[in-house]
Amino acid sequence: MKNKEEFDYGKAVEELEAIAAKAEDPATGLDDIDKYVSRSKELVDACRAYLRTARDKASAI
Repeated sequence: MKNKEEFDYGKAVEELEAIAAKAEDPATGLDDIDKYVSRSKELVDACRAYLRTARDKASAI
């Protein structure tokens, strides 16, 4: 099992932007689009969880 790395919100957003650029490229094949959609969902879910945690911590102060 992989060691769980600390989540980096900024890097996740950068990766999402890169995926969006690749998805918009007409040369990108449908098989790749499917892969990018799956990865994007993972990143968006992780970003949402991160932001919820940050919001909860801020609310607790």
